[in-house]
Amino acid sequence: MNGVLVANRGEIALRIIRACRAEGLKTVAVYSDTDQNSPHVWAADRAVRIGPPPPNQSYLRPEILLHVALKSGCDAVHPGYGFLSERADFAQQCRDEKLIFIGPSPEVIALMGDKAEARRTARRLGVPVVPGSADAFDDVDAAQAAVPAIGYPILLKARAGGGGRGMRVARDPDSFRGLFVQARGEAEAAFGDGGIYLERFVERVRHIEVQIFGDSHGNVRHLWERDCTVQRRHQKLVEEAPSPVLDDKTRGALCAAAETLATGIGYVGAGTVEFIYDPQGRAFYFIEMNTRIQVEHPVTEVLTGVDLVREQLRVAAGQPLSFAAATPPAKGHAIEFRINAEDPARGFQPCPGTVRGWRPPTLPDIRLDSHVYEGYVVPPYYDSLLGKLIVHGADRSEAIARAARALANFHADGVATTLPFHRRLLGHRDFVENRVHTRWVESELQTNGQP
Repeated sequence: MNGVLVANRGEIALRIIRACRAEGLKTVAVYSDTDQNSPHVWAADRAVRIGPPPPNQSYLRPEILLHVALKSGCDAVHPGYGFLSERADFAQQCRDEKLIFIGPSPEVIALMGDKAEARRTARRLGVPVVPGSADAFDDVDAAQAAVPAIGYPILLKARAGGGGRGMRVARDPDSFRGLFVQARGEAEAAFGDGGIYLERFVERVRHIEVQIFGDSHGNVRHLWERDCTVQRRHQKLVEEAPSPVLDDKTRGALCAAAETLATGIGYVGAGTVEFIYDPQGRAFYFIEMNTRIQVEHPVTEVLTGVDLVREQLRVAAGQPLSFAAATPPAKGHAIEFRINAEDPARGFQPCPGTVRGWRPPTLPDIRLDSHVYEGYVVPPYYDSLLGKLIVHGADRSEAIARAARALANFHADGVATTLPFHRRLLGHRDFVENRVHTRWVESELQTNGQP
């Protein structure tokens, strides 16, 4: 591998470029008109304009990205997360052009991208799954006919994609039809695939995911779990590791299940196996797999000392896992806070605009992954993520205390951000005492006072 086209933007593009530089690889960045002053453009060895701001005219144009990669002499493409990262057709196009796609094979992306097929695969491999439909539906009548075998409440979930798009919860027959139509329309607009599958909706659960890594030599290892329970409308806000609600026995079973799934499908590269966890019954269920690097990968990096993006580059170049012999130990406790340009007091409404002040904290044991600077213009076309604050401590109590100090010293002006939400969260007894669930932000925090 000699040169890498970074087929993304923002902080993840900058993160990839830094990893490539550490591996001695040349990089080519791409940018839309609105991103011409973004740091990833300056950091790369070369940058190429690919079109107007709307994603479907720039970052979601495979033919343009492949043209740039080939013309600039790249032999590999890193998709980051979002955009084309989980598009099997894009991975196949890279393969057809003899470009290394830094991710799993097109076949595995397609398999896990179809959530109904992913469930069938997990069940076949002995991984527990939530009761649900065997197939996805395009027709509301056919979908409604399948509900009695599953039972209300029903989670309607897009067959393709993620990030909470194409998701609704139907609690009774009267609401099902309208919610199905909404979910299908949203999924079609976001992913070009309106298929919806049905899952029993389990109340008051935790969202726990396992970081896995495979190589082309047959090695598959987990890198422990992350707890992503604090979220709103299925969009994660805070991630931490290790999960504060798992005992060692359950943690071992959860991580083993993730390895079993990844091994069974011949997984190569970085991926995340996602589960819901019922703390009362101490039961976990597979829900989906993300076949890419995650936004929250730094949590695992500071916990294990493994640079996951550099590991992606090495595995894509044919090298075995650096930790093939055994999963490295998890040391201490890490928490990541997503700093978004959103207004928590207005339902997390996105707030594009100009960042007039940007003064992150400079304290020990913290890390900030960000592409933002004073004067940066937050565009309305993309995800609202400004950066990720990652805090590490010897244990959870120390990590929370350090996070409180870091957030108190983090100042951003000009656009509304999620900083006030995070400050309030750390002082809430439910979070400190591990009494949150995936709908806690909507049902408790936002309904019982300003977030």
